[in-house]
Amino acid sequence: MRKQNRILVVLLLSTIIIFSLSVPCFAQEKTYLPSVTPGSLELNCKSAVLMDAATGKILYEQSSDLALPPASVTKVMTLLLVMEAVDSGKITLNQMVSASEYAASMGGSQIYLKVGESMSVEDMLKSVIISSANDAAVALAEYVFGDVDSFVRQMNTKATELGMTSTHFENVTGLDDTAQNHLTSAKDIAIMSRELIKHPTILKYSSIWMDTIRNGAFGLTNTNRLIRFYPGATGLKTGSTSKAGFCVSVTAQRDGLSLICVIMGAESRDIRNAQATKLLDWGFANYAAFQNEGETLAPVRVTGGTASLCSAKHESFCTIVPKGRNGDVQKKICINNNISAPVHMGDCIGTVEYYLDGNLIGSVDITATQDVPKINFWGIWIRLIQKILIC
Repeated sequence: MRKQNRILVVLLLSTIIIFSLSVPCFAQEKTYLPSVTPGSLELNCKSAVLMDAATGKILYEQSSDLALPPASVTKVMTLLLVMEAVDSGKITLNQMVSASEYAASMGGSQIYLKVGESMSVEDMLKSVIISSANDAAVALAEYVFGDVDSFVRQMNTKATELGMTSTHFENVTGLDDTAQNHLTSAKDIAIMSRELIKHPTILKYSSIWMDTIRNGAFGLTNTNRLIRFYPGATGLKTGSTSKAGFCVSVTAQRDGLSLICVIMGAESRDIRNAQATKLLDWGFANYAAFQNEGETLAPVRVTGGTASLCSAKHESFCTIVPKGRNGDVQKKICINNNISAPVHMGDCIGTVEYYLDGNLIGSVDITATQDVPKINFWGIWIRLIQKILIC
C-alpha cells in the first residue's frame, strides 16, 4: 500500500473512532408466562389469588380485583411500614413502646396492654404477627408516625406506590364495625404481602407456632393454623370479621418455589384454610422455580477505548416454569456488536435471554465489570502512527 493511501485510511478510521456512539442498553421485551390450565379449580370464597413471590407473576386468580373488607389482613400493610422504619434505622427492635389510652382501648384480638405499659418493638411486632394483636398494632403505629391518622395516610400512600388499585385503608387493624370504606382486593393483598416478606424478620416471626411475651407470662399462639399443618408454610396473616368473612394471606415455600396465596370472603375458618390448601397444592403441583446463577463472561470487544476488551458478567435469573420443564429452558447471550468507549463499570452492554418453546420468558442485563475510558486524540494518533510504522 502506498504511504499516502495508508495515511488516508488511518485518518478515516480515527474519525470513525472519535465520533463513535455511546453504549446502548437492550430494550426489555414483554415476556411470556408459561401457564397451566387450572381445570376444575373452583374456590369456595369471594376472591383469591396465587402469586409467585420471586417474580410477582399471578398464577391463578378469581375475582382478584374485587374490593372487599380485609379484616386483620390489613396488618400486612401496618407491618410493612413498621419494618421499613426498622430497616431504615428510624426505630430499633429493642426500643420500648408505651401504650396510649387509645391503643389500650382496642377490642378484638389483643395482648391486653395497659395504659402506660411499655414493651419492646420486637415483642409488639411478634404480638401483631403471631396473635394479630390490635392494641399492639395501634401502639406501633403511634410510635412510628406519632399518631394513627398519620400512619393511615402513609398506608394509603404506600398502597399507591405499590400499584394497589383497589385499596383504601381507614385504620391500622382491620376492625370494621365503624369503617365506611376500608377495602382492598386479593391481588392488592398479594402485592403488599410480597413487599412485606422482603423483610426477613417477618418470616422469622410469622413461622412461629407458639411464643411468649412479658418474660414468659403471656402466651402467643399463631392465628394461622397452616403454619403448623401445611408443609412449607412460612406465614403470613389471617383475618376475620362479620363483614369480611374469613381471609388469609399465606406464604409457603418448597424446592425453591415461594408462593403467596390469598383467600378472601370464605364462610368459615376451616373453609378458608381448605381453599388456601387447595390453591397452594395446585401451585406446587404445576409449577417449579427455574434459576440460573450469575457468572463472569468472556471479555467483550470495545472500540475507541484505552483497552480493546472489557470484562463482563450477568446476574442470576429466576422465574417460574411448568413443573418438569426446567431442562427445556434455553439460554441466549446477546452482546451489543457496536460497543464504544467510554464504558463505565455497571453499564449495560447486552442481555442474557431465556426461552421456553421459543418464547422469551425473561432476561437479565450483561454489565461491564471495569471502566474503559475513551481514548483521546493523541492516544489515537500515537496508536495509528505505530501502525503506519509497522506497515
